[in-house]
Amino acid sequence: MSADTILTTVRQYLEFDPTQPVTLTPIAKGASGRTIVRVVTEEYEPFIGIYWTDERPDNDAYPKVAHFLEEKAGVNVASILHENLKWRVALVEDLGDDDLLSLKDRPWKNREPYYRSAFRQLDKLFFCRAARDMEFNPPFDASLYRWEQEYFFEHFVEGLLGGDADDLREAPEFTDLAERLGASAKHLVHRDFQSQNLMLWEDEVYWIDFQGMRKGRQEYDLASLIYDPYMDHSAEDRERLLDLWEDVSEDRPPEQVFRECAAQRLMQALGAFGNILRNRKDEWYRPHVPVAVKFLAEVTEGMPVGALLKPVLEKAAK
Repeated sequence: MSADTILTTVRQYLEFDPTQPVTLTPIAKGASGRTIVRVVTEEYEPFIGIYWTDERPDNDAYPKVAHFLEEKAGVNVASILHENLKWRVALVEDLGDDDLLSLKDRPWKNREPYYRSAFRQLDKLFFCRAARDMEFNPPFDASLYRWEQEYFFEHFVEGLLGGDADDLREAPEFTDLAERLGASAKHLVHRDFQSQNLMLWEDEVYWIDFQGMRKGRQEYDLASLIYDPYMDHSAEDRERLLDLWEDVSEDRPPEQVFRECAAQRLMQALGAFGNILRNRKDEWYRPHVPVAVKFLAEVTEGMPVGALLKPVLEKAAK
């Protein structure tokens, strides 16, 4: 059904009759619950077709956020060529297949220009203000941070590890963390700012999967990229990235806030890994679990939630 809907939209957009060939090649990437294909024809350059359902409300935000980022914020995104919101289909520019993750094993000198590009755009987003009638997803407040924590308790601690998370749920340390981070939500954040969502195109980084954008703490996006389980940055590279961010933005995140955002993000990531591994049976994510566990243990060392998480993380590391 999804492929048929994309194909019908493509034929309408290109004004093709049923005899003109159109090839749809699935792009199996990420876990956003959308159908994404590469559209190839004899007459035109390839482009991308995206179809989504109403299962995840944030997917409906994709077209309007894309227009906002490109036209108002000056952020690099694939331009929308055509959209049919009634059918939940968007046709967008093809940015190729290379993302930031593809540079994982390359020297820092090869990665640095792309991280600089990503940080420059993130800095632009920090200062950008949307029109008052521009609606985004609900902001990152204490309740959303608590939802992320519950996601971690349910799908990772209980689901993947087979543990009991009731003591963690009831611990005030997690509620306090959520309330502290949720007290400030003034700036727009990508919410999933990691290497698979940053495409490499013409020597620049282009953002994808930004439909979850909302107001929150910028440090959350920074922590998402610097403590990216897919990239497994060394301590040296994490320091390089913080130095690069300071060079771009002329600012450095407060250490405590940055570590707390990293802890929150890593709990969310582990919850997602647990959910995907158990319910979607996608084993591609399994090798990244130990990296996220290692990072979470590191950033929570000495924090109130760290002592509570230690037995869980030690079990996960075995």
